Amino acid sequence: MKSKEIRRKFIKFFEEKGHKHLPPSPLVPDKIDPSVLFTSAGMQQFKTWFSGGEKAKYSRVVTIQSCLRTSDIDEVGDETHLTFFEMLGNFSFGDYFKKEAIEWGWEFLTDKKWLGIDPKRISATYFDQRKARKPMAIIFDTDNESLEILKTIKGLKKIEGQGDDNFWTLGQIGSPGGPTVEFYVDEIEVWNLVFNEAVLKKDPSKHWFWDNITKGVDTGMGLERIAAVMQGKTDVFTTDLYQVSIKEIEKLSKLKYGAKSDDEYIKEGEQCWVDTRKYFRRVADHLRAAAFVTSERLEPSNLGQGYILRRLIRRTARYAKILNLPDTFCGDIVKVIIDEYGKIYPKLKDNEDFIFEQLEKEKERFKKPLNMVEQYKIDLRAAVNDKAIKKIKNIAILSDPKTASGKYVYENYQTYGVPADLAKEVVEEMGLEFDQKEYNKAQQEHRKESKKGEGSKFGAQDQEKISKLHTATHIMHEALRQVLGNHVEQRGQDINADRLRFDFSHTDKMTDEEIKKVEGMVNEVIAKNVPITCEEVSVEEAKKQGARAQFLDKYSGKVTMYSVNDFSKELCKGPHVKNTSELGHFKILKEESSSAGVRRIRATLE
Repeated sequence: MKSKEIRRKFIKFFEEKGHKHLPPSPLVPDKIDPSVLFTSAGMQQFKTWFSGGEKAKYSRVVTIQSCLRTSDIDEVGDETHLTFFEMLGNFSFGDYFKKEAIEWGWEFLTDKKWLGIDPKRISATYFDQRKARKPMAIIFDTDNESLEILKTIKGLKKIEGQGDDNFWTLGQIGSPGGPTVEFYVDEIEVWNLVFNEAVLKKDPSKHWFWDNITKGVDTGMGLERIAAVMQGKTDVFTTDLYQVSIKEIEKLSKLKYGAKSDDEYIKEGEQCWVDTRKYFRRVADHLRAAAFVTSERLEPSNLGQGYILRRLIRRTARYAKILNLPDTFCGDIVKVIIDEYGKIYPKLKDNEDFIFEQLEKEKERFKKPLNMVEQYKIDLRAAVNDKAIKKIKNIAILSDPKTASGKYVYENYQTYGVPADLAKEVVEEMGLEFDQKEYNKAQQEHRKESKKGEGSKFGAQDQEKISKLHTATHIMHEALRQVLGNHVEQRGQDINADRLRFDFSHTDKMTDEEIKKVEGMVNEVIAKNVPITCEEVSVEEAKKQGARAQFLDKYSGKVTMYSVNDFSKELCKGPHVKNTSELGHFKILKEESSSAGVRRIRATLE
C-alpha cells in the first residue's frame, strides 16, 4: 500500500468516527509553542487543550503533522532513524478514552477495509508501574484498565507490561502526560496511544502531577514506519516516501543503493571500504528536513532554529562529498523532493525559489570549512599511521595514540569555522576517541585570554579614544540589529586607539545600502547629543530592560549596564564617554567575512 493511500485511509477512518480533520501546525512553532525549536509531535498544537489552559474547539480531531526531531541526528544512517517524519494522529478532548482508542487502533490496523494487517503479527504493551524508574512514572498506578481492554481483543499476538517506555510526558511544567499503549507489528513499534490523565505540577519536588479534569487521548503513528510495514520493508528508505530522492542520489553518484556486491561501497583513502547506504540515507533525510524547514522562510544562522537548519545543510554537504555528488546535488535532489510533496504541503511549491536560494548559499558558504574537515581527516590518518603525536602549528593532532586532540579541533573552529560536530564524526569514523575535556578547556582559555587582552588594551593605550570607540560600538551594534535583523548578536570585538573591530552573527555580505544605513543611524544618534548613563542592576532587571551582552546567561548578581537613552542598553565593563556629542563622525572602513556565519566590521571615528 502506497503512503498516499495510507494518509487517505487514516483521515477517512477517523472522520467516519466523528473526528474533525485539521491542518498541521507550522513546523517552526514560534507563535504556537515558543518553548520548543520545532514541532516534534502531533499533540503540540493542542497542548493547552489537554492541560486546560484553553477550551478545546472540537472534542475529536485527526491530523497528519510534519515533525522534526534532532535528538537522534547522529543515529540517522541506519534503517529506521529520521530527523523529519510525518505523524498520523487522532485526539480526544474530554470525549472518548482508553476503550475506544484501543479498539479503533486495532480496527484500523487489522480490518481489510483499512490496513488489513494479519493480527498474528501484532503485539501490544501497556504501562506497568512496577517496572518504572523515573519519579514521574512511579507515582502512577499500573494501567490495569488498558490491560483488561487489550485482553478482550481476539487474535492479539502478545501483551506485555513496560515501565518508563509506556509513560509519556513533555517534561515541562503545565504539560499533560500519562500511561500509554503501544502497538507493534513484527516487533516494530508503529502506534503509540497516550492517555493524558494528569498535568505536571508547578512544584515537582513535592508532587510530580495532579489529576487532570479533562482526560484526553493523544495518538501518534509514524507514516514512514507504517509505510515500511505495509510495503514489506525493514528499511524506511526503501519505501515510496524516499524512492524519488534515493534514485536521484543513485543517478548523481553513479552508485547503487542496497546492492549486494562491492557496488554499494566506496574506497576511503587506503584504509577501508565504506557502506554508502549510510550516506545515501543521511543526504535524503537531511535534505528533506531542510527543504520543509526552509519552506517556512527560515534562514540558516548560528542561533536556535537557524543553527539546526545550518547543521543539516552542512552535514549533507560532507556526505555529498563522500559520495562524489556533483556541485548541483543540492538543487537536483531538493527539486524531486518538492515535486513529490508539493501537492500535500503547498508551502514547498510556494517557497521553492527561496528554498533553493538558502540551501545553495549555505552550501557555498561551507566549502572552505568543508575542505578543512577533509584535510583534518588526512592529517589525522597520517598521525595514526606514523604512530606519532604529529603536530601542526605546534598543536598536537593526537592527545595520545588513540585519542584525537580537542585543542586542535577548537583551533580549526576558531580559524576556519570547522564545526566541532563534524570533526568529532571524522574521529569516530576512524575508530578513535575525541578529547572533549581538552576541547572545553581550549574554549575556556580562549575566552579568558580575550577578556585579558581587552583589559590590557584599555590600560595601555589612549584611554579617551578607546572610550569613544567603545561607546560607538554599542550604538553600532543596535543599528546593525535594526538594519539587518534581530538575529544579529556580538561574536567578538577588538578596540584600539585608531579603530574598532566588531564580529557579529550574519550570513550575507552587507550591501552598500545597508552599510550606509548603519553609518547614518549611528551618526544620527551621535548628533542628538544623547547622554550615556551607567547603573548597577540585577541580571533579572537588565534582561527585563532588554540589555544585550555576549554570554548573557552566564552573568549573575549585580551587573553594570550602559544605556544610550532607550536606543541601546548593554552590559559592559569597558570605558565610555558621558555624551554622544564627544564622539565625532562614525565611519565604517571595511565589512568582510570573519568565519562561517560571522561577519566583521572595522570602523573608526573621524
